[in-house]
Amino acid sequence: MPTTTSVPQPQAAFSYRLEESLWRRGRNVLWIIALAAWAACLFGWATDRYNFLGSYLVHFMFFLTIGWGAMFFVMVQHLTSATWSITLRRLMETIMITVAPVTLLFLPVALGLDVLYKWAAPGFFDPHNPDLAFKRAFFNPPFFLIRAVVYLFVWGVLAFVLYRISVTQDEGNHQESISDARTWSAPGLLVLTITVTMAGVDWVMSLDPFWYSTIFGVYVFSGGALAFIALLILVALALRAAGALGDVITVEHYHDLGKWLFALTVWWAYIAFSQYMLIWYANLPEETAFFHHRAEGSWRYLSLLLVVGHFLLPFLVLLSRAAKRNLTVLGLTAAWILVMHGMDLHWLILPSVHPHGFHLHWLDVATFAGVGSLFGLVFWYRLRSHPMVPVGDLRLAASIAHQNQ
Repeated sequence: MPTTTSVPQPQAAFSYRLEESLWRRGRNVLWIIALAAWAACLFGWATDRYNFLGSYLVHFMFFLTIGWGAMFFVMVQHLTSATWSITLRRLMETIMITVAPVTLLFLPVALGLDVLYKWAAPGFFDPHNPDLAFKRAFFNPPFFLIRAVVYLFVWGVLAFVLYRISVTQDEGNHQESISDARTWSAPGLLVLTITVTMAGVDWVMSLDPFWYSTIFGVYVFSGGALAFIALLILVALALRAAGALGDVITVEHYHDLGKWLFALTVWWAYIAFSQYMLIWYANLPEETAFFHHRAEGSWRYLSLLLVVGHFLLPFLVLLSRAAKRNLTVLGLTAAWILVMHGMDLHWLILPSVHPHGFHLHWLDVATFAGVGSLFGLVFWYRLRSHPMVPVGDLRLAASIAHQNQ
């Protein structure tokens, strides 16, 4: 007689919710951090606005790029009808939904345009230089802010709609939810790619108004996608350590997340090298100034750190199958990659603020804690609102039974 393989069955929806005592402890810690950090941020805004805005932009982009990565992966899972990731999808969606309220944190950047961006000063661009005509039209405060509002609105709508479709599926509306998710994801992926690319140019690349790179938006997006997978691994491992989802997110799922971590590490390095190679090959002064500046003083050491720490080290660690299935190694690598993502954003943004070299400021800690605590609070409250896995998805049992070959 043919043998049959038993498929684990999903538990009741209530078993996929956080314990109340655990949730309250997490909430209290996040609120304490948020209150202290934002008091420090307000003090920094009042006393040292220049350093505050540089540090704030780094950490605003740190958490926002992670939200972009989450939105990208949620839509990819819907469009590919992926089964292996069903058990992880609600965590992806809960990280994704942070984009909607966290985008409101763009307000300090908007209020500090004249401090952060040289082009925001009246008459910065030479009106008699025809080569700068497009930049004069594109980089001016009113048009910049209009574009920002459009980006924030689009991301908020996409995140809210996709999240709402998923939680509606928990109520038993399976086929219609799958169809709706695909309907939104197909154009949404295109719109997300365009708006993220433009936001990367607007908010980061234009800090150096005379420099340009046609691949810069992809570079920023790739870093965010990599950081998202790293954070997803750490969140899943933290919940596992707390006794939640350990039987649902198995070593097989972590193995696949390790594959994604490896692939995106290579992808980020490929984009970074492509940008460098094309600029080095063309050898145009207005392009090479970006890398020349980052090869001076202490910035050169951060440049070398990114080559080794953001690519070479995680690449070598994640090459083996055993490393991807070892939860300790995978967790440490994911945490390291998140640190490198922060260093990468420092490397992109802060040379425009601190041209003489890399240095840490107390506002780096304050702004990271401030933006991060609000990001965490949104995630934590949403995690409590619904089951931590999409219990209405009929493929959940197959996802739990997923095996790597």
